[in-house]
Amino acid sequence: MGDLDPSGPERRRAARERALELLYEAEAKGVPVEQVVAELPVPPDDLAVELALGVDAHRERIDAELARRVAPRWSVSRLAAVDRAVLRIGTYELFEVPERSKAVILNEAVVLARRFGTDDSPRFVNGVLSAIAADARPPAGDGAAPAPDGEG
Repeated sequence: MGDLDPSGPERRRAARERALELLYEAEAKGVPVEQVVAELPVPPDDLAVELALGVDAHRERIDAELARRVAPRWSVSRLAAVDRAVLRIGTYELFEVPERSKAVILNEAVVLARRFGTDDSPRFVNGVLSAIAADARPPAGDGAAPAPDGEG
């Protein structure tokens, strides 16, 4: 890699930011993420595509999980668009990518919320995803198989 190429963690953070942008754009335009990606002049990082398409493919389950966590106080559709996209990415990774570290997923979601959301977004995102993580990745010793905790 050259001096200007981002390192692994920096590349993954940039890919998560790009996935957030893709999800936001698709929702704003009312089109599938796949269409947004297909219309790009330069393809995004593979991780960005995996996250955005993964969220799109599992949106029903993800939104049901989010609705369970934020209702009755708030509906998923009433969440701020950025918070909704960040929560969808984090929920997708927690349920569908077990080899990715829970700590990395939560940290990266909070970083995205801090950078692109409101002042309350980081705490809100952390609280919701921590509750989801408790179900998606139960601690060892409760009869469930331990989740891998690899770098993500």
